[in-house]
Amino acid sequence: MAHRYAARPLLALAISMASGIAPLYLQAAETTQAQTYRFDIPGQSLDGALAAFSAVTRIQVLVSGELTQGVTSPGVRGNLGQREALGLLLGGTGLNAAFINADTVTLEKPVASGGALEVGATTISAERLGATTEGTGSYTTGAVTLGKGEQKLKDIPQSVSVMTRKQMDDQNTTKLSEVVKRTPGLTATKSPGPGMFIFSRGFEIGTLQYDGVGIPRNTYTLGSYLTENMAIYDRVETLRGPAALLQGANSPGGTMNLVRKRGQQAPTVTITAKAGSWDHYGTQVDVGGPMNAEGTLRGRFVADYDTTNSFVDYAGGWNQTVYAAVDYDFTADTTVGVGISNQKGHSRPNFMSLPRYADGSDIGLPRSTFVGASWNRNVNNQTQVFADLEHRFNDDWKVKAALVAMDEHNDATYQATWDTIPNGGGSVRYIDWVTDFNTKSRGADVYVDGKFDGLGFQQEMILGANYSKLTTDDLWARAATPGADIFNIDHNRPQRDKYQLFRDGWGSKSWYDVRQKGIYGTWRVKLLDPLTLIVGARTSWYDFSYIGQSGIKGTYGAPEASTTQTNGKVTPYTGLVYELNEQWSAYASYADAFEPQTNQTTSHAILKPIEGKNYELGIKGELADGRLNTSFAIFRYDQENRAAQDLQGPMNCNGWYCSVASGKVRSQGFEATLSGEVLPGLQLNSSYTYNTTKFLKDDDYEGKIFSTWTPKHLLKVWGDYQLPGDWQKFSVGAGVTAQSSTEAYDRTFSVPGNALWDSRVAYKINQEFTVAANLNNMFDKKYYIPAYNANWGSNYYGDPRNVMFTMTYTPQF
Repeated sequence: MAHRYAARPLLALAISMASGIAPLYLQAAETTQAQTYRFDIPGQSLDGALAAFSAVTRIQVLVSGELTQGVTSPGVRGNLGQREALGLLLGGTGLNAAFINADTVTLEKPVASGGALEVGATTISAERLGATTEGTGSYTTGAVTLGKGEQKLKDIPQSVSVMTRKQMDDQNTTKLSEVVKRTPGLTATKSPGPGMFIFSRGFEIGTLQYDGVGIPRNTYTLGSYLTENMAIYDRVETLRGPAALLQGANSPGGTMNLVRKRGQQAPTVTITAKAGSWDHYGTQVDVGGPMNAEGTLRGRFVADYDTTNSFVDYAGGWNQTVYAAVDYDFTADTTVGVGISNQKGHSRPNFMSLPRYADGSDIGLPRSTFVGASWNRNVNNQTQVFADLEHRFNDDWKVKAALVAMDEHNDATYQATWDTIPNGGGSVRYIDWVTDFNTKSRGADVYVDGKFDGLGFQQEMILGANYSKLTTDDLWARAATPGADIFNIDHNRPQRDKYQLFRDGWGSKSWYDVRQKGIYGTWRVKLLDPLTLIVGARTSWYDFSYIGQSGIKGTYGAPEASTTQTNGKVTPYTGLVYELNEQWSAYASYADAFEPQTNQTTSHAILKPIEGKNYELGIKGELADGRLNTSFAIFRYDQENRAAQDLQGPMNCNGWYCSVASGKVRSQGFEATLSGEVLPGLQLNSSYTYNTTKFLKDDDYEGKIFSTWTPKHLLKVWGDYQLPGDWQKFSVGAGVTAQSSTEAYDRTFSVPGNALWDSRVAYKINQEFTVAANLNNMFDKKYYIPAYNANWGSNYYGDPRNVMFTMTYTPQF
């Protein structure tokens, strides 16, 4: 029996190349609003599943009985487009779908080439992309979830981008630091330890979201190194600009939402093996799919192991990650998910790296120089547990609650050098360290999201609450020894434990307890057919406590405590989105942010919080039926009430000047982004950011650069092209990351800019095997990475030219 429904035609594209780093304008020939359906089709015979699909969509499916005889379908559930749902229904069947017209589709065996649309886990659906990026083959997404619920990029009046699973795989992106380096507008600054700090528009991103739940990372403690392995994540969503509405205090730079992989509707197995420069080897097993016949229980398991040496002598290590997750549909409308991950790492690190001459000039040592000892050691152990529940009341209303718990332990023993090299040459000191950092983070978030019509307006409302808690138990000890020759490092000096180092030098113990809770809400109302108003606010309660105890020569001094509280702090947010047409929108937004301070005034009162105000104007486009997103934004962020020394007051704050809330800084600039399919077979992610930061009011630095790590010019481009016709089994990729010079952390010299070129070639042997080679830093550029660059140390060379070979096996079921 034929079922008919007017399905949307495919979009015809006319591409206009504009001057600049990439095309920023594509005109769609025809488009209509995407239609989604509610599917609840359990795993069953393919004939039965197709009949249920036709009943929902009114699409007629024509197929020979010989092709479907004895074939089963994994089923499909959720709010999906026609083609996306059909692709899931056909998962593992080996059949292709071809639409004859708007309401008729035929099924056939795969062909080597032709007009049939191949559906399944590794192709882009002709319907609009959803939030999940795995299996889409795309460098963009149809929606993001960091703002609660699902929203299109062009409907958000702030700068948002996504690093998809496809792009991570193509660029062999395995670490969070590599994601940051390849994300528009972000800077990864190497910390004194093995991790990094993340900066956006001159301000730190100190709180990260895990599946939408925010927990503090790197804001208060030395132990949160942000060394996450990306093997367990589907995508990383990034918001640039204040994120106080979502996370409360200490979110001036924005946020990143790391979204985990989940069990798929169809059985999927991927086995990956890698081998590359500096004896770099890796293996990964990724298994997922239904765990019962109905498909209501789905699981995911990932195991990843990586071992490598380094271009730096003696340095190297291994990392192991294990992840398991289960989702269960209690009903068609209620889903519960739980999971756990553990990441362990062990390395011989090269911490603090190279110093410079007193005049700021480079000492010219080779990139292989190791300043540590043979006993240098760093150990990381991070365990995460998460759980979430989502209930869909109907197609318009849902509630979601989620929990995240993270325990992280980092300890290290290492040698480095300390001091500036005299201009005429001379010795410096060895500095031996022992660190023992322990961090526990907890987060919870619950919200209700609903759409409704009222007073003649289309409206959407989100109401929620969240809570986070961070506690730390940190210890370090260090001792300096004179007589180090930077040109002839002794790698076999005797090792001292933490007790010996404290006896001979300095030591510190500290404990943080930082808790935050808040209630938040946003309201979207379509005032006119093309104009949408978004207003929101968050009320935050923030409680900070710090106890520290420092000592010298084996004796600790009295404990020092610092506390601050902020109660009922309201941070408003507002935005306007004007739909120029169905592909383009213009927007304006305003957002507040705040950062509590612990500095004291002359009356020993705590300074009021730093307050920030962000203004942003932009235009966004969602083109090619959602397969391409582009944006252009200009922004200004002013931050005031920063602590400054009260030079007119008495020195009665621990024997030094007290503070006044008078400092002010400004960050401003513009950025352009383009991500997705710009031409048939060509996926591209490109961005250019122009950003200046300046002290507007400060006792010491007024008029100078505020964020020494933020380059004025930042260009990031990567593209991958699948060749057409007889060469379609080949794909080639290339890209560049370039930035202008920055100021050193100690402001004594300039860190030169650089341009790093990477490339890739891949060959799909058959439906199950793919081989690829990535060549990084193709022209072997010698450069220093962003770090705490100073004359006394922390000058790290970036990776020289290197190669990674990858083989991927994906058995077909």
